[in-house]
Amino acid sequence: MSNPASDSAHATRFHRLYQGAHFLTAAVTLQHTPEDSGREVAFAGRSNAGKSSAINALCHQKSLAKTSKTPGRTQQLIFFELDETRRLVDLPGYGYAKVPERIKRDWQYHLSQYLEARQSLVGLVIVMDIRHPLTDYDRQMLAWGQQAGLAMLLLLTKADKLKRGAAQAARLAVERAVRGGPTEMTVELFSAPERQGVVAVQGILDRWLGVE
Repeated sequence: MSNPASDSAHATRFHRLYQGAHFLTAAVTLQHTPEDSGREVAFAGRSNAGKSSAINALCHQKSLAKTSKTPGRTQQLIFFELDETRRLVDLPGYGYAKVPERIKRDWQYHLSQYLEARQSLVGLVIVMDIRHPLTDYDRQMLAWGQQAGLAMLLLLTKADKLKRGAAQAARLAVERAVRGGPTEMTVELFSAPERQGVVAVQGILDRWLGVE
C-alpha cells in the first residue's frame, strides 16, 4: 500500500529537481556541447508552438527558457542543468518562413547530428500547437527521433484555446496518425497558463531521466 507521507516527500523532491533547473551553456555545434554523459531530454518544436513556455511551466519558473520576439532567431542548443547528471535541452525552433534557406539547412544538419550522435539523449519532446499539429517539420522531427531510436512525447500545447471535447478529439487524431511507430510515443495535452499536463509530463521525464 502507498504511504501518503512518503509519496508527498517523493513528489516534493521531484518538484525541486525541476524548480532548480538553471542555464548551463549554449552550443551551435556538437563540438560545443557539454560532456556526453548522464541523461538529457531535448525539446523541439515549430516556432511559436509554445516550447519555451512549456519548459518554463515544467520547471516552475517564469523565464528559464527565453522567448524571442523574433521567431526563428535562436540558432543554438540551450542546455539547462537539473543536477550533476541530468539536463533539459531547448533545441532551435523550426519552420519559420522568414529564416534564410541557408540557415535552415544548417539547423537541420546540426539537429540531425545531435539527435543521432548524442549518447546521453534519452528522450525527445516534440512541442506542437494543438491547433496546427503534425506539420511537415514536425513529421521530419518524428522521423529523426525514430531513426535515433528515441522515446518521444508529442506535447499538444495551447490546449486551453480549444474546448475540452475538441482538444480530446485533436489528441486522438494525433495518436491515430503516429500509431504503430518503432519507438515509444506518447501524446499529452498541455497548457502552460492553466498548468494542464505539467504533472503528467514531469512523470514521463522522471522515467526517462532515471529519477527514483
